[in-house]
Amino acid sequence: MHRVTVTLDDELMGELDRVMAARGYQNRSEAIRDLARAGLRQANIEAGASARCVGVLSYVYDHAARDLARRLTSAFHDHHDLTVSSMHVHLDHDNCLEVSVLKGPTAEVQRFAESVIAERSVRHGEVVLIPADEAHEHGHGEHPHHHHHQDGETG
Repeated sequence: MHRVTVTLDDELMGELDRVMAARGYQNRSEAIRDLARAGLRQANIEAGASARCVGVLSYVYDHAARDLARRLTSAFHDHHDLTVSSMHVHLDHDNCLEVSVLKGPTAEVQRFAESVIAERSVRHGEVVLIPADEAHEHGHGEHPHHHHHQDGETG
């Protein structure tokens, strides 16, 4: 582990302390490590350093909007290779929430998620991308093993 000294102005330090309190961090080092990881993850995605990702797409839409449910279903069927799972929640009389887990090439997942969010009558939408450049052989504790990953490869 390396020790790094960082100088922060009072405003940024206050903002960091507020985040720490809201999230329950025990010390500044833990908070700064998590924030650095999040920033590096985002920078890698933006730079295209991660060839594959896992995405969580969440959006709220008007379930009564003309043909929207059909268009969304068709879009997910057309991108079945990216879709891992979806959950549908009835929020109220007019609004539904969909949460979908996507997996695949980062650019394709991003493009598909943005196309869903851009659909007319989708009221709110957000996608979170997490790099998923995975090793196919790995251990779980003392029991290393091979298994199939979502893309069908054995690892």
